[in-house]
Amino acid sequence: MSTVVEEKDDVVEQGVHNYSSAKSYVKPTEPEVIEQLEWFQDQKLALMMHWGLYCQPGIVASWALSDVDEEWSRHQINWTDGETFKKQYYDLNKSFNPIRFQPEEWAQMASDCGFKYLLLTTKHHDGFCLWDSKYTDYKVTAEDCPYHTNEHADIVKSMFDAFREKGIGIGAYFSKADWHTPYYRTPEIPDDKPSTRGPMYDPKEDPERWEKFVQFTKNQVLELCENYGKIDILWFDAGWVCERSGQDIRLGEIVDEARKLQPWVLSVDRTIGGKYENYVTPEMCVPEEPLGIPWESCLTLGVDFTYEYADRYKTPRELVNTLIGIVAKGGNMALNVSPQPDGRIPVDAMDSLRGLGAWLKTYGEAVYGTRACAPYQAGNICFTKKGDTVYAIRLYPVAQESVEAKTFIPYTGKVEKVTMVDDNTEVDFTVQEGGISVTVPAGRRGGSAPIALVFKLQ
Repeated sequence: MSTVVEEKDDVVEQGVHNYSSAKSYVKPTEPEVIEQLEWFQDQKLALMMHWGLYCQPGIVASWALSDVDEEWSRHQINWTDGETFKKQYYDLNKSFNPIRFQPEEWAQMASDCGFKYLLLTTKHHDGFCLWDSKYTDYKVTAEDCPYHTNEHADIVKSMFDAFREKGIGIGAYFSKADWHTPYYRTPEIPDDKPSTRGPMYDPKEDPERWEKFVQFTKNQVLELCENYGKIDILWFDAGWVCERSGQDIRLGEIVDEARKLQPWVLSVDRTIGGKYENYVTPEMCVPEEPLGIPWESCLTLGVDFTYEYADRYKTPRELVNTLIGIVAKGGNMALNVSPQPDGRIPVDAMDSLRGLGAWLKTYGEAVYGTRACAPYQAGNICFTKKGDTVYAIRLYPVAQESVEAKTFIPYTGKVEKVTMVDDNTEVDFTVQEGGISVTVPAGRRGGSAPIALVFKLQ
């Protein structure tokens, strides 16, 4: 997770987006958006949820529908050929029935585990909508989807309402590509024409059809903004859908219309840069240095951005270490968790999230509402700040590592008092060249190390 994705001409490689350079960042000028961006930078931790048809067979999200991506995306498709698979996939809406979905329990879990905002896939690239869109029948509330009779059939509404009730911010993930609508692509693909990430026609050669797709996209985005309560973030995926690739959906016009309804809403037009990418989104990586602009690493609790059978979930120690490394550089972490086909969060995933939440309940003061503080990270010591207070977080990545009697903190600012964040115990320290040496309280030394010790420098 510590490697950086190099910027390339291709915005996506094996389903993973690169991220925009700070040079392409344009700071918002609208007062409501500026204020919302400060809110965003205070939150630090998002629950990202990829949820869709792909969770049923436990395969990569949508990507196996693209023939040009089959080499990496169909490693789990071993029971049939590609054309048969695509037909089977598109029919998964007829068996989508997560009857054990309980939005209030999910929201309570998110609150207990320290998440401050939600990023939910309202629609992934496959075009299947988790809300009652009036612009398509390929949706969870359609009559051919068995879940449509459930009280929570409009999953987006149920999720947004439940999470908002817990004071959790709302982010709507929305794929700009749609591999189901005939305005962009249709499931009835001729065998002699391989499917790609893009439209199955040239927008320049069929501008009327492309304009229908532009309006279709606009209508769906505005539908979410009009009917689903306060939305804090519009998170646009599928970076190849943009003007420079010949797929101009005029997203700026769409966002401007959305802001007539919700003036504060942040726009995240991934990898595009400019006025409508209000923060950047490194994916499956953590930048090695602070970016100097608002950013959010989107990572996974398991192996990928979907539910997989017998997945391996990161431990609370791994999660805390990654989160602190991100926050120390001024970023947020969006942590993806996907539900099982029956609508439950996997038990092992819940155990990891509860461990993260327990740590944040004690040490969240050094995380939420903080900003980056030089020297950011030095070995296993990370820094954050809030006003005049600096937090030094000593991470212990290896569980069996013992706690040392003294810890050197390479911070050269003025320090008059050092306390432990968890119980306010004041600790002795001496000023040395290049920082301070802190005496760890006797009761915390030796033995198996905790996830971290957090010192408050005042």
